[in-house]
Amino acid sequence: MALWIFLRGLTREAGHWGGFVDAFERALPGARVIAIDLPGNGTLHHSTSPLDIAALVTHCRMQLASLGHQPPYRVLGMSMGAMVTAQWACEAPHELAAAVLINTSFRPFSPLQHRLRPRSLATLVRMLILRPTTDEVEAQILQMTSNQPEQHQSELARWQHIRRMRPVRFTNVLRQLVAAARFRAARQAPATPLLLLGSEQDQLVNVHCTLAIARCWHSALALHPTAGHDLPLDDPDWVIHQVRSWHHAAQRPDSLLTGPLTALQPRV
Repeated sequence: MALWIFLRGLTREAGHWGGFVDAFERALPGARVIAIDLPGNGTLHHSTSPLDIAALVTHCRMQLASLGHQPPYRVLGMSMGAMVTAQWACEAPHELAAAVLINTSFRPFSPLQHRLRPRSLATLVRMLILRPTTDEVEAQILQMTSNQPEQHQSELARWQHIRRMRPVRFTNVLRQLVAAARFRAARQAPATPLLLLGSEQDQLVNVHCTLAIARCWHSALALHPTAGHDLPLDDPDWVIHQVRSWHHAAQRPDSLLTGPLTALQPRV
């Protein structure tokens, strides 16, 4: 059995994966997924979010140990969850058999204006100042993170229900923003095999951030031509196909798991 750990992004929780978890497990025989909530989100929404990414790594390791799970793990992280994954790989590469980073960004590889597009930053600032209703917040998040919001109205209703049931405190939103903004990864690539997935039309984070990480860390890379920031929402089948192909390639001598930067063929 291959144990996969799924980590979501800023103010997101395990529930936001939706049907992606089941689809992933069906597509990868032997895969078992554990979706973890980070402090301040989901089942841990009463907790205080740490102000640094390293503390989130510590939390993940302790939570898995308390559940009786032992490394090595395979980790799939999106956005801020991918920052946690990257730090984990740098800090304890022996614990991760593989890592998939989706639409993430961090210093020292990308400038601030690429890490958070100015238009999205303005939207976030307005939300923090005006404090819209729960339903309005989730509608705005869907607009920022999906390029097909009209196709995800049932998912939006579920997100709105999640926020009503497990609201993220305003102070935790700010603390998570600080942690993400402060995060700086090592320039040297971690020993953990890495796959980076990016959306060319990401409206929240410039795809150049994914390209920069892949280039500097010589990692396997695949880019989606049309999806938004929430790539597992906009095209879950494509994400699963890329991860599955990457793992199958590990059986070859020129394995993408440990080889140089490689652009996988997109499937749309």
